[in-house]
Amino acid sequence: MKKIYFFLLVFFSVAANAQPAVWNSRGIGGGGALFSPSINPANANEYYVACDMSELFHTTDFGQTYSQVHFSQFNGGHHSKVCYTVTPNLLYSVSYINDIATPVKSIDNGVTWTVLAGNPDPSSDVETIDVDYNNPLRIVISLYGEIYFSGNGGTTFSLIHNCLDNNVGNVVGGTFFDNATIYIGTNDGVLVSVNAGVTWNTATITGLPANERIFSFCAGKSSTGTTRFFCLTADVNDLYVGIVGSDYYGFYRNIYKCDYQSTNWLAASNGITLNTDYPMFIDMAGNDINTVYVAGSNSNSEPIVMKTANAGINWSHTFQTANNQNIITGWSGQGGDRGWSYGECPFGFDVSATDPNVVIFGDFGFVHKTNNGGTSWQQVYVNTSDQHPAGSSTPPNQSYNSIGIENTTCWQVNFIDANNLWACYSDIRGIRSVDGGNEWSFNYTGHTANSSYRVVKAANGTLFMATSGVHDMYQSTRLTDALLDANDAQGKILYSTNNGATWTLLHLFNHPVFWIALDPNDPNRAYASVIDHDNGNASPAGGVYRCDDLNNLASSVWTLTPTPPRTEHHPASLNVLNDGKVVASFSGRRTNQFTASSGVFIYDPALNSWTDVSDAGMFYWTKDVVIDPNDATQNTWYASVFSGWGGPPNGLGGLYKTTNRGTTWTRLTGTTLDRVTSCTFNPTNANEIYITTEVQGLWMSSTINSPSPTFSNVASYPFRQPERVFFNPFNPMEMWVTSFGNGMKVGMLTSTGVVEFADEQLLVYPNPANNSFTVNGHDGEQFLMYNSLGELVLSRRMMNGENVIDVSSFAEGIYFVQSGNRSKAKIIIQN
Repeated sequence: MKKIYFFLLVFFSVAANAQPAVWNSRGIGGGGALFSPSINPANANEYYVACDMSELFHTTDFGQTYSQVHFSQFNGGHHSKVCYTVTPNLLYSVSYINDIATPVKSIDNGVTWTVLAGNPDPSSDVETIDVDYNNPLRIVISLYGEIYFSGNGGTTFSLIHNCLDNNVGNVVGGTFFDNATIYIGTNDGVLVSVNAGVTWNTATITGLPANERIFSFCAGKSSTGTTRFFCLTADVNDLYVGIVGSDYYGFYRNIYKCDYQSTNWLAASNGITLNTDYPMFIDMAGNDINTVYVAGSNSNSEPIVMKTANAGINWSHTFQTANNQNIITGWSGQGGDRGWSYGECPFGFDVSATDPNVVIFGDFGFVHKTNNGGTSWQQVYVNTSDQHPAGSSTPPNQSYNSIGIENTTCWQVNFIDANNLWACYSDIRGIRSVDGGNEWSFNYTGHTANSSYRVVKAANGTLFMATSGVHDMYQSTRLTDALLDANDAQGKILYSTNNGATWTLLHLFNHPVFWIALDPNDPNRAYASVIDHDNGNASPAGGVYRCDDLNNLASSVWTLTPTPPRTEHHPASLNVLNDGKVVASFSGRRTNQFTASSGVFIYDPALNSWTDVSDAGMFYWTKDVVIDPNDATQNTWYASVFSGWGGPPNGLGGLYKTTNRGTTWTRLTGTTLDRVTSCTFNPTNANEIYITTEVQGLWMSSTINSPSPTFSNVASYPFRQPERVFFNPFNPMEMWVTSFGNGMKVGMLTSTGVVEFADEQLLVYPNPANNSFTVNGHDGEQFLMYNSLGELVLSRRMMNGENVIDVSSFAEGIYFVQSGNRSKAKIIIQN
């Protein structure tokens, strides 16, 4: 279906825009760790996988495409394994509600979720959840020190085990349901119930060395009735609740098996090389007692999956990373944009409960799958049309299309021109598009830092970029000196004269550079936000730097401006006004508590001095300051503020507005929004603003200029923490949202009214359902349509004052239409 958008080049009138109904992912993924994958036992093409950036991703085509559960219903994390049941659409999992891991269920296959009524301790994290697929009323959950069982679908729970060592807690490695018999593998032994959970005992099984405990556990039952356990053990001194896959180094001790009721664990690890292979997890199908897998990392910090087909008599590697021997790769692999050490280690893996050939795992950025028992593996994080054959080196600098599993922090999208875009990211550095933002790549040189935070374009086309080796700047985990004041060899400004294909060092600050801004009236003047408090010592290098000879590029001189009142060297956003003054925000800083060092400040370059214009609500954790683009005097600003925690910073968050350059401020959002990151005006509607928040999603106001504007959530946007909103200057109806952990999403605004010519009304009505638009004009008048090169592509005589134009055969792009002597209108056609 074509999408058709209309703009007038002269005068026009448009009714209010409607917020996007659909958001499409852009990017290449690869930044957030992926936990707790789970395959539907009844449908091997369906699985869920959770992310530490809060998403719960879902696929029904075995990883060719993903959707994600809306944040208002579910927030994912380490423990968010989805448990399927034989009851259609009934699922159980763990959602992080107010940052507490909470047991939940869904009756519509994951669209909506509700808390289990019997949750025994709503103030404590649920560490694991397991559900009997064939009898969904049976649920096992573990907290730090307790294990609970429910036989009524979570309406009530009963305590079945207290941990033996409060310093370690309950490490539940896995659960196996066999009709009325239930087995739970824990660090305290295997708990067994033979009466559907009514009573429990610890199985008498010997054979584990005194210094080893179960970390991961699985079981299966043969058609002849043999129940077989497998477990992976760790040293008792290394084990505690909260161990994740990245703790693999030296963790593993051995693999054991036991045919239940034989009362003895037997070593079953031949082929696994201690201190070379570091398996962390073990799993198997419930109907095959001989085929078992382990997953972890190795001494090269690369993911491993090993398999036994003979119940542990010997093991062999199935995920063969050397020359990508049996792995169809995306952009990560031997020879690729990142090597296998980027993914490094699984944070969870799953073998289908009903098919031992189907296996998936998630690591530090990606998901990989096999459906033939590990004979071959395939990436499932970029489009299959972009992947690379197994047995060959992964080529670098290729372009990729998103399939929806975006798990990376994106700070900004810069539209260099209609085709060339640069997106600033953490973890994956930054990505580049040369086709208007559809495909993205690492096809550039000169930029190797963990993060690029801000890119600006000078009038002569040169790009300048702020970079750092420190990610997640000014989030709650990046506010202390200890995390920010060490030397940062990637704290730089880079520049590019070829649309981001090549980056060259402009200036090395040796501390994180968070922002760069150019003076609109002086091409040689620029400012940069550099972060360093020097741990409170005498020589902090942080603050706002000024450059007056930007034309000298690598030999340009950058001078630290004076420290603004109250501040402690945590500068954030920068805006250079038309009069040359700078409006800056200084963001949060914490010691044992927030310091009153944040706010909004004005720099006067003529006086080389700063003035504090902060509202008292901004003293602790201010984020972006945005200048109203519709105020020619530049007196109207919007400041975004986070509430802090621990006393004075509490309850201060929201969006603040000044109409007199900070002399007075009004907090617009009251208590509705607790932590606001940024805001952006719709360029086609001066009354409409979009607001990003930390955990409340994307918001908007279509009455921002009224004395009491109203605000509403953009319910269609699914992620909890958008960072900033950017409108494509070459297509103002195209709205891009970056995020803290969900990459980029693109939505299209739609007009709820008609577009009309100013002199004589030639009305244009889009009808995307029919790939057409209808034009109303004068009978017999000539209607003309041109492409972006000015070439005439359609000429038609108006009949009865109306003409239906079918655009189904037109390529994507910009077109211009005209009828008679009226002004031209611009039309953008997209698939």
